[in-house]
Formats: sequence, C-alpha cells, structure tokens
Amino acid sequence: MLPFAQTYFVKPALPESEAFVAVEQSGRRLAILTEGYTEPVTGKTASSVLRYRPEEVVALIDSTQAGRTTQELLGVGGNTPVVATLAECKGANGLMIGIAPSGGRIPPAWKAIILDALNQGMDVVSGLHEFISNDPAFVAAAAKGGGKIIDVRKNDEHEVAHRLNIREECLRIHTVGQDCCVGKMLAAIELTNAVKARGVDAKFVASGQTGIMIEGDGVPIDCVVADFVNGAIEKQILAHQHHEMLFIEGQGSLVHPKYSAVTLGLLHGCAPHGMVMCYEAARPAMHGMEYIELTPLAKLVEVYEVMANLMGPSKVIGVAMNSRLLNNEQAEAEREKVRKELGVPVCDVIRHGSDELVEAVFALRAERAKAR
Repeated sequence: MLPFAQTYFVKPALPESEAFVAVEQSGRRLAILTEGYTEPVTGKTASSVLRYRPEEVVALIDSTQAGRTTQELLGVGGNTPVVATLAECKGANGLMIGIAPSGGRIPPAWKAIILDALNQGMDVVSGLHEFISNDPAFVAAAAKGGGKIIDVRKNDEHEVAHRLNIREECLRIHTVGQDCCVGKMLAAIELTNAVKARGVDAKFVASGQTGIMIEGDGVPIDCVVADFVNGAIEKQILAHQHHEMLFIEGQGSLVHPKYSAVTLGLLHGCAPHGMVMCYEAARPAMHGMEYIELTPLAKLVEVYEVMANLMGPSKVIGVAMNSRLLNNEQAEAEREKVRKELGVPVCDVIRHGSDELVEAVFALRAERAKAR
C-alpha cells in the first residue's frame, strides 16, 4: 500500500492546529472513466466535475457511447468528447473514476484501464469505497510509472465532536434530503457560488468524494469510523469558520435504511442554523430500494427539525427541487404545490436559479443577528 503521505497532501487550515485533507488539483488534465455507466445518477461524479471544472476534463471514456459528447449524455460539458479508449485522451495526466455506484466497488473490466493509466505515469483519482491503493498490482504500477494513487475516501479521522470554540457568527447552512442522489451537493455549491457573487465570504464544505474532487478539500464522511463522524465534520467547521457562511453538503437521508446513520452524524456534527431540503420531483420510490415509498416532504421537515434542534436552534428555510424529470410547465406546477404545502421558498437551482433560496439564507442571517 502506498504510504498515506503519498496518497494525499495535507493543506494547512485556519487555525493551524486544525489541518485537513485536501486533493491536489494543480495542473489536472483528466480522462474520466464511466465505461457503461454514462448517465446522471451512477455517473454523478463525472457530471459534477464536468459542471464545475470543465476546463480540467480532456474526455470521457465509454466505448458504448464513443463519438457522442458529454452534453448529449449528461447535459453538461459542452463538446467534451466521449471516446472509446484511454489512448484517445491526448494530453491527459490523470484518470478519474467517474461513477458513484452503490457499494463503491471497482467494475472488474475497469482494472485493465486503471493499470494502463498507472503504467503510463498518470495519476488515478478514485472516490470508490474499494481503494485503488489496496491492490498490490496497482501500487507496483504507480511506483514504476511515477504517478499517484489518490483514494479520496481514504482517511484517518479519529476525533470525536466536542462542541467547543464554534463561532456562532459564522452562519451554517446544511443541505438535507428526502433520499440519496437528489442534488444535495449541487444545491450547496450553487448556493455558495450565489452568495459569493453577492459579496459574501462563503465556503462550500464537501462531505463526499465528488464534492472533495471539485472543491479540493473536505471529508469523506461515509467512510469515517462511526464514532468519529460527528467529530470529522466538526473539524471542518472549525477549520473554515473564519468565513461568513458555510454551506455543508448533505449525505443520504434520515429515512433511508442504508444511509441514515451517516446522515444523522453529519447533521449533529455540523449543527446547522438552517437547512435546505432537497428532493427529486416525480421520483417514484426510494433510490436503490424501489419497494420502499418516499416519506412525504412535510413529515421529513418535521423529522429533520426535531433531530437538528437536539443540538441547537435550526429550521428548514427552503427547498431545492431537482426537476430533471419534468418539463417546464410540470416543474412550475410542482414548485407552486410545494411552496403552498411547506410555506418556504422552492426552486430548482439549475432550472430557476437560486435567488429565492439565497434570500432565505440572508433572512436567516438577519434574524439571527437581531436575536443576538
């Protein structure tokens, strides 16, 4: 196995005692591997990197879709080509695993492509639960070729939460969800970018592998030992609370049988002042467990607020609706229905923009300032 220091570098945080793990991004030119999985849900890592760091992507590798563009298949990336082989990715110095499948295993057919990249001296960036750096063949190829293996989910988090020295003047907004894969990361990034555009010093706090790949730092919360989940995200809060606002990426859902433990630890560890509820309109059932009905949004708002308020005052201030399955007319009807049902702003941050939610964030900040 590669030594930890070879897999990651440690970026100094503020204060110095709170260092955090970051992913090197300088000079990246990426080939993104999505072979056979080039669609928005399983391929969400590829989609998100193409949306927020398109200048770093040379091509997508998927022999089943070669000749098309990422815009056609994923709705992002413009004319970024989809090619059949690694050899066609001219100028790439890194291979990124572009999928986030349930269970996080490496598709067996991909191992030859990963080995080829390492033999060529390319870095390999993976957010899967199955670590590239645990395979002796990959480690040997990296040592020979001179590239780095970057297992984004690998971590050494070992601190519990303490709830000390947290600066309340730094507003903490957390995206939470009705289900997994509904757009919690995207909503958090869009809100961060939107308030920055209005002159606010804000920071996106990544809690998953794709967010870390985009932002360059964060914590892979679903791969942290259970006792340390709350402490791991608290460490991120402490490291970044010199900003005016933090937008903390959510994971899973409190009502998802597979992921609820991670969701709750993240919620309690970041102790948000406000939450943005995220959901996908027209989703028929729970992702990956289609035999389970989705919990109604009104009930979920109640549940999230009860659980969040165990740590401190918190409330849902708005809803980020993922309306990709709807046309414009259907999306507007859905938006109005949820507005009336929940009494908070509702928008699809891609289709409608994020202004309504930004106003809700500013209103919460003003409310808290007045209370202080």
